[in-house]
Amino acid sequence: MAGCNPFEALDDFLEEGLDLPVRGKDGEVRTYHIADPSAEAGVKIERITSYAARLAAGGTRPGAKVLDDDEEIDLYKLCLGDAYGRLMAEVSWSMFKHVSLTTMFWVTTDRDTALEYWRTRQHPGKAPRNRAERRQGRPDTSESAGASMTRSPASTSGTRAGSRRRSGRGRGRSGT
Repeated sequence: MAGCNPFEALDDFLEEGLDLPVRGKDGEVRTYHIADPSAEAGVKIERITSYAARLAAGGTRPGAKVLDDDEEIDLYKLCLGDAYGRLMAEVSWSMFKHVSLTTMFWVTTDRDTALEYWRTRQHPGKAPRNRAERRQGRPDTSESAGASMTRSPASTSGTRAGSRRRSGRGRGRSGT
């Protein structure tokens, strides 16, 4: 069937970029548009992050730097593109780094992974370390709902001591 193409044009369903709201040093929240990187920049970002992941998987000691300062800045420039200069001038370091890493997760994986990092500040797939952190990642869950998800340990004796919900059925008439 010549002329019948089941594929849609790529630009019909791929994202053009990210729009990230960030509070600047002046206290104002501005939305920064991070454009989809060029193919060349995307390949470089993939290469750098794949290398870093291989080092981490190979047991690189925690204090060892994967990238030196210049390489880290180059990675951020690749990820942020034209927004790099504005962000560097207008936001704090922690905000800048969070935007950069969110963008890196978007470039190397997908929008959902970037959103997970944006909201939780946890590297995607990393389990929260304690109850408070787990709850922080689930803003729509109340404490009581979270507690009700935990099952009580089963009794090993076959009795239900302390349970007052049971009726008197099954008890002997001995008065005990």
